[in-house]
Amino acid sequence: MDTGKIKICYIGGGSRNWAWVLMQDLVFEKEICGTIELYDLKNEDAQTNAVIGNRLLESSNAGRWKFHANPSLEDALSGSDFVFVSILPGDFEEMAVDVHAPEKYGIYQPVGDTAGAGGLIRAMRTIPQFRDIARSVKKYAPGAWVINYTNPMSICTRTLHKEFPGIKAFGCCHEVFNTQKVLAAALEEAGLAPSGSIKREEIKVNVLGINHFTWLDKAFWKEIDIFPYYKNFSQKYAETGFKKAGAATTFAAGSASNDPDEAERLRLFRSSERVKIDLFRRYGLIAAAGDRHLAEFCPHSWYLASPEAVQKWGFALTPVSWRIANREKLKKMAKDYYDGASMTPVESGEEGIKIVKALSGMGDIVTNVNLPNMGQMPDLPKDAVVETNAAFSRDNIQPLVTNGLPKDIRALVMPHVLSAEGIIEAVFENDTEKAFRVFSHDLAVQTIPLSKARTLFDEMCAKTLKK
Repeated sequence: MDTGKIKICYIGGGSRNWAWVLMQDLVFEKEICGTIELYDLKNEDAQTNAVIGNRLLESSNAGRWKFHANPSLEDALSGSDFVFVSILPGDFEEMAVDVHAPEKYGIYQPVGDTAGAGGLIRAMRTIPQFRDIARSVKKYAPGAWVINYTNPMSICTRTLHKEFPGIKAFGCCHEVFNTQKVLAAALEEAGLAPSGSIKREEIKVNVLGINHFTWLDKAFWKEIDIFPYYKNFSQKYAETGFKKAGAATTFAAGSASNDPDEAERLRLFRSSERVKIDLFRRYGLIAAAGDRHLAEFCPHSWYLASPEAVQKWGFALTPVSWRIANREKLKKMAKDYYDGASMTPVESGEEGIKIVKALSGMGDIVTNVNLPNMGQMPDLPKDAVVETNAAFSRDNIQPLVTNGLPKDIRALVMPHVLSAEGIIEAVFENDTEKAFRVFSHDLAVQTIPLSKARTLFDEMCAKTLKK
């Protein structure tokens, strides 16, 4: 691979989210260059992004990268070295059904894009799209590395491999990065370093589990075992939560400099880390995702029994209405950038470019990644997508083998693994009844009578699935 002529096909290239993150990260990249083909069903959005990206990079790094909006997926894929996939399955109006339709039955979801009733219905929309993507990659770019950023992460990545067994696809997620920031704060609280001085990359962790329900069984800073310090940290903040500004701020898709209402975003995406702390005190391993995600994988009565319970645990039920309103603000920002307003680049902390460089032969990297289980999680089913560390090198990914999860945590994780496998099987077979059985087995859906589960399922499918 010629690192001076890398071609990336970006599916979902009209994004005002991850695409803007990529543009900004490329400003700081001086060693590789190439072309990014932006493909989107809304080609006008990709065209806008091409103008924004080219203007930003030309003003900052002598135009080492060129963006091109391509209305043809065949052309965008052909000859690509890498394929980035970052799409919104359906629209926010459909996501509003995923998240809010279950509320009338007492089922509350802070995110609703991975697990639970919302995650499963979203999966039913997403799987056919990812089957199409897999077939297109097989036809036009079979040797390309495919990096998925779309949720539900495990299901999307598994679908790519099931549809095209030879695909070189994996999923990237930043939730572990945010947990590393919390661990750094715990060390600083203990007086081991000045506040804000430990970079999250300095925290070395062993990752195991599934996406958004990920765990750490080892964590070190230099030669220091972090677990004793995190235990003290957890005891201190078990009731009040940890609210230090910035310690657990999500790596947003779009930095604060791009966010039209940062204060409101932080309020609606806030976390006091109480769920993370509570899970550590229950099980002894560090839960390594945001509280809003972690809560959705646990028994409904623990953290999501009511809006009042959510408030008590120090996180938020993020309304999709905010996402819809924010979309309109971002559209206006996109027009302003297109018309010449300046975008101030900020490095996101994401590792996509580092991974591209490693796979291109420019050094090695070890980071967490979502891949089909080839033995790296010996206690979970073969081929199910799991999240562990992996070593990236030239044209190679080697997942690092773990010892597996303790039995009590495995008992929490396994139902979600089986739900993911079950919903994929149901959609591949076009079997709505099988999909309903998976839906009805969800931990939260189990709290309502089967007849109401059926009514909810039918309503959500009718409002969000295209026939």
